[in-house]
Amino acid sequence: MGASVGNKEDGAPMAEINVTPLVDVMLVLLIIFMITTPLMNHKVKVALPEATVEKKKEEKQQVPPVTITVTDAGELFLNDEPSTKAAIESRLSVEAQKTPQPPVQIRADKTTHYGLINDVVKIAQQQGIAKVGFVTTPPKKGQ
Repeated sequence: MGASVGNKEDGAPMAEINVTPLVDVMLVLLIIFMITTPLMNHKVKVALPEATVEKKKEEKQQVPPVTITVTDAGELFLNDEPSTKAAIESRLSVEAQKTPQPPVQIRADKTTHYGLINDVVKIAQQQGIAKVGFVTTPPKKGQ
């Protein structure tokens, strides 16, 4: 009962990968894609309308924004001129009556207390200003 040199032992695991199921699956996927790809094209050709964008008359009239600056020390500036809360309140009540209404931009130091900024926002809202925004520094490229 000698074992020949070229025969495998009966209990040893197979060391080769069976690629037949892989090839079968790939061929089935290829056939599915070949059938479904032509179905993805539109059969009925339609000339779609082209839209043109026109700006509204209000957008054509550029209204300069009202800029309010709040420093860390609590100083207020209206359009880069020193001001008080009462003067800002009266100016914003006049600006709120205009058509189109100018936006209000609030600039503040990085270390300004939020309560000071909140007071200015409340004044603008009480006077009827619809657009109140904050001016920030854009982030540097790569951040």
